[in-house]
Amino acid sequence: MNTAIIVAAGRGTRMGPGIDKLFLDVAGAPVVAHTWRRFDAAPSIDEVVLVVRAGMESDFRELAARFVRPTKPWRLVVGGKERQDSVANGLAAVAVDGLVAIQDGARPCTPPELIARCLEAAGRVGASVAAQRATDTIKESDDAGLIATHLDRSRLWAVQTPQCFRLDVIRRALAEVRKRGLVVTDDTAACALIGQSVELVESPFPNPKVTSPPDLPYVGLLLEASAR
Repeated sequence: MNTAIIVAAGRGTRMGPGIDKLFLDVAGAPVVAHTWRRFDAAPSIDEVVLVVRAGMESDFRELAARFVRPTKPWRLVVGGKERQDSVANGLAAVAVDGLVAIQDGARPCTPPELIARCLEAAGRVGASVAAQRATDTIKESDDAGLIATHLDRSRLWAVQTPQCFRLDVIRRALAEVRKRGLVVTDDTAACALIGQSVELVESPFPNPKVTSPPDLPYVGLLLEASAR
């Protein structure tokens, strides 16, 4: 049983006050509707768990009826204070051992082939993450904003979602995060605490996340192109 956990409980403050980026219209539907559709249509996914903010449950039910029309079992779970708490709540709703694919609700262009490859890698290694190689030269700065370190671009990756895991692995990793009182914004970071290897799965196609207003036109073009 492979479960997609779509994390849609954040507020997206970089969009500006009073704006919920997940419900902004792009290519004829809210951003999060496109994300949900991708995982509902993915052959490698058996069920979908959406982690949402308290009080938003009716909005997501309306989203399902109007835009997604899901064909796979799905359910809503209320999120927590931090992203890791929301993920833990989503994991608690998974009843059958298997693989989980954790996805940002604001990342609507993920192709089904990438989902399948990430799940396959997680099945072999225990954990995996979609990623793209760094193409720009990356520098590390000091506190004064001056270049401190010249980094080797050939070893640098930008990690994305889905981040996929065996269910027992991610539960154990997040339990260690809680035990140490840490806050992690990336699920694979929790794996380092238990010595769990994470395989990088290269994404050959754009897989952007909507974080600020300039992202919307680009994401819209990608969604429209994939629909042709």
